[in-house]
Amino acid sequence: MSEQANSLAPVVRDNSWRAHARDTLVLGVPLIGAQLATSVIGVTDTVMMGWLGVEKLAGGVLATQMHFVVWIFGAGLAFAIIPLAATAHGSDDTRGVRRSIRMGMWAVTGYFFASLIPLWFARDIMLFLGQEEVIADIVEQYISIAMWATLPLLLFFSLRSLLTVFELGKVILIASIVTAVLNAMLNYAFMFGNFGAPEMGVRGAAVGTLLTNVIVFFGGLIYMIRNTEIARYEIFVRIWQPDWSALAEIMRFGWPISFAILAEVSLFIGASIMMGWIGTVPLAAHGIALQLATITFMIPLALSNVATVRVGKALGRKDWLGLERAGVSVLVISISVALLGAIAFWTIPETLIRLFLDTSNEETALVIAYAIPLVFVAAAFQMVDSAQVVATGVLRGMKDARTPMVIAVFCYWVVGMPIAYFFAFTLDYGGVGLWFGLALSLAIAAVLLNGRFIMRKRYGLVPH
Repeated sequence: MSEQANSLAPVVRDNSWRAHARDTLVLGVPLIGAQLATSVIGVTDTVMMGWLGVEKLAGGVLATQMHFVVWIFGAGLAFAIIPLAATAHGSDDTRGVRRSIRMGMWAVTGYFFASLIPLWFARDIMLFLGQEEVIADIVEQYISIAMWATLPLLLFFSLRSLLTVFELGKVILIASIVTAVLNAMLNYAFMFGNFGAPEMGVRGAAVGTLLTNVIVFFGGLIYMIRNTEIARYEIFVRIWQPDWSALAEIMRFGWPISFAILAEVSLFIGASIMMGWIGTVPLAAHGIALQLATITFMIPLALSNVATVRVGKALGRKDWLGLERAGVSVLVISISVALLGAIAFWTIPETLIRLFLDTSNEETALVIAYAIPLVFVAAAFQMVDSAQVVATGVLRGMKDARTPMVIAVFCYWVVGMPIAYFFAFTLDYGGVGLWFGLALSLAIAAVLLNGRFIMRKRYGLVPH
C-alpha cells in the first residue's frame, strides 16, 4: 500500500541528470512493455491474416488501418487527459484530476457515435479510393464487426491515461499483456474455427478485437473502482452529471491532439492506399514493413507519454529546470533506443519479414523481395520518427497542442504526401520512393517540433 500511495503523491524530484534518467526509465520501461504488448495485437492480426492468403492479408491491412485511423483520432481526446491531469496532479489539485478523467470519458463516448458514420460506409470508401472490389469486400467484412469495439477501446484508453499520470506503469503493462494474449487466443479461435468456435476468417479477427476490448475495459473499470488510493479521487461518483467547463477544456486541448495524430496516421494510410494502386503484392509487403516500423515505434510512443507526464507535473510545480531536463532526458533515451531498432532492420530484414508470411505460399518470395527495400528505408527514419513523437509529448506536457498540430499537418500532408507520390509515380520509384516521402516528412517534423521546445521561452510556453 505504501508503495502505491507514494506513486500517487506529487513530490518535488531531484533535478540531476541521473535522477531524470532514472525517473524516465522507472515509468518508461513498463510503458514501453505495455506499448510493445499492444503492438503485438496488430502483429497477431497481420500474421494470422497472412495465413489466410496474400489477398486476405492485403484487404486485412486496409481494414485494420481504417479502423485504427478512426479510433486513434478519438484517442486524442483520451490522450488530452494526460497533460491536464498531470498538471493538476503536480499542483495537488484532486478535483482537477477528477474532472479531467470524467469529461474525457464523456468526450470519447460522444466521439464513438460520430465514428460509426464513416465505418458504416467502409466498402464504398475503399471503392472510391480505387481499391479492387474483392479487397473492398474484405474491408467491409472486418469493419462491420470491429467498429463496435471502438467505444470500449477508447474508454479503456481514458482509464489508461489516468493510470499513466499516477505512474502505475506496471498495471498498464499487465493489462496490455492480458490484452495481447486474449486477442491472440480469440483470433485463433474465431478465424480458424479452433476451440469449438466457428471458422469466420477475416470476420473472426474482428470478433476477437471486439471481445478483447470489451473484456479488458471492464477489467480496468473494476480495478479503478477497487483501488483504494484511486478511490479518493471519486472518479465515478455521479459521473452522469456534466461538467461543461471541464468538457470544453478536454475538447479544446483534445481536438488538436486528435488532428495531429490523424495527420501522421493518415499519412501512412494514404501510403497504403497508393501502394494498393501499385498492386496486391506491394500492398502486402508494405503492410509487413509498416508493421515492423510500428513495433519499434511503440518505444518512443511510450516515452512520449512519459515526457507528457513528467513535463506536465513539472509545469504544475512550476519547476522550470525540472521541465527542461525531463524533456531532454526522454529525448536522448528515445533516440538511443531507436538506433538499436534501425540496426536490426538493416542487418536481418528478411528474417523479420518471414515472421509475417506462410513460407509455403507461392507469392511469399515476391512479397519478401519487395519488402526488404522498404524495411531499409524504415530503418533510416527510426531516429527522426522517435525525435518527433517525443518532442510532441514534451510540448503536450506544456499544454502546447495547436502549433504541433499545424506542424504535423504541414509536414505530413503539404510536404510528405506530395513528395511520396512524386517519387513513387512521377519518377517511377514505386514503393521505395513512396517510403522516402514518409521519411522526409518525419525528419522535417522532428526539426520543427524540437526547435519549438528549444525556443520555448521565446514562444511564451514557460516564463523567461
